[in-house]
Amino acid sequence: MKKSAIVTRRQALVTGLAGMGSLLLQQCSRPIPPDYGNILRMGDNFTYIAQRTLLPGQTLAREYRFADISSMPATGTTNPAKFSDTYDKLLRNSFSDWQLRIEGSVERPGFLSLEDLKKFPSRTQITKHHCEEGWTAIAEWTGVPLSTVLQYAGIKPSARFVNFHSYDEWIDSIDLYDAFHPQTILAYGMNGKNLSVPHGAPVRLRVEKQIGYKSMKYIHKIEVTDEFVDAGDIGWAWFNGI
Repeated sequence: MKKSAIVTRRQALVTGLAGMGSLLLQQCSRPIPPDYGNILRMGDNFTYIAQRTLLPGQTLAREYRFADISSMPATGTTNPAKFSDTYDKLLRNSFSDWQLRIEGSVERPGFLSLEDLKKFPSRTQITKHHCEEGWTAIAEWTGVPLSTVLQYAGIKPSARFVNFHSYDEWIDSIDLYDAFHPQTILAYGMNGKNLSVPHGAPVRLRVEKQIGYKSMKYIHKIEVTDEFVDAGDIGWAWFNGI
């Protein structure tokens, strides 16, 4: 791990756990993402308020048995190497040089390699992917809880949103409520194997409490912000809880 993130994992986790409750309370008391007068965003806000009000607490998405695993289509971008020289070079080197950049409202910005992520306590979960196109599929995902990484980086009390950047030039975000959900993970494994390229190698996000497109593939940077960053009209609602 880079010197820019020097702190023992034990210290980071203890500090993070101590402040996690207050972080979530502070975040939920702040204004919801602005709608900028956009009808779609106004709908986002209605859905956001309704779900946070009617489903208090961090309820878990249903988890399934290994026997329930089904085929899992790969939709959207299936190989950024076709238009990203950076990703192409990483792929050719089996992602040994890949690094996740963490910056913004954190005390210890820096980089984590794939091996660094695998040193953290992992979580494996078998969940159902609800695609925005109407189909569903069940798969097993293994990775590190996003909350663990955020605690390690030292997320600041002023933080409100976590933004993700991918090699296929996608930008999206979630609030701290979903970021600290126990089933929100940075997945590097699928169905007992390393994550494949079509499914987002080397690392993808899994947000089990939102529709599938929020589980971004090909992540290379996490940016924690105090304010909502509008990625513009991406064709989908910002919040789509399930």
